[in-house]
Amino acid sequence: MFPVATTAAVRYPPFATWALIALNVLVYVLIQMPLLRHGGPAAYELFLKTWGLVPAAYFGDAAPPAAGWWPFLTNMFLHGGVLHLGFNMWTLYIFGPAVEDRFGSGRFVALYLLFGLAASLAHAAANADSAVPAIGASGAIAGVTGAYMRLFPRSLVVVLVPILFYPLFFELPAAAFAAFWFATQFVQGVFSLFLPANVGGIAWWAHIGGFVAGLLVASIYGGGGRRHRALQCDEGRFGCRPDGARARRPWHREGYGP
Repeated sequence: MFPVATTAAVRYPPFATWALIALNVLVYVLIQMPLLRHGGPAAYELFLKTWGLVPAAYFGDAAPPAAGWWPFLTNMFLHGGVLHLGFNMWTLYIFGPAVEDRFGSGRFVALYLLFGLAASLAHAAANADSAVPAIGASGAIAGVTGAYMRLFPRSLVVVLVPILFYPLFFELPAAAFAAFWFATQFVQGVFSLFLPANVGGIAWWAHIGGFVAGLLVASIYGGGGRRHRALQCDEGRFGCRPDGARARRPWHREGYGP
């Protein structure tokens, strides 16, 4: 299932979300792509082993990287290709604005980095002997997704499911989307524990760790970090209330606004 839209209302431009997307794209275009094209595979591999997260360098027998502990942070700004980058940034674009609107831009960036660190720790702990560099923003974005699901469980997520060449669109409650997504990640994560340590692939436990961190943070702080105007009853999308749930009564009776 590919998410294409959500229904939670957003009151302010999501500048932090846009900035994070731009930073990830710039790192790929200005650093990774030129290094791969002009530095060659050996230089690119050294770059990934230096700034990507190699769990065995911290919990196994591999030599510690020259970058010290920075890879726990820097790995979330590196991507393995255009499709990897594009899918991650699209998911951040879908779920990030509503979470940023509730927490505020500054706190949103701090939480994004926190989710990424939690994802890195979860991946490293579950793959302690792996010498394969882990890269990608998917763990941090999983945290944003988890926070969205906690803040807007009754909102709707419009998803795309391709059936051969026919695109099928339908709506799912955010809680149902989250349950299905988390179940698939957990099953794949458990299965990955039985694979050889140095087999590459998707960092399932990074997704799980980031998502759980997002759920916990949103549960504790509740998205009340910004003082802003009250939501108005007609600010929902597609006939929904501001929290994204389907409106079942006339807007003037929904209890929003001053």
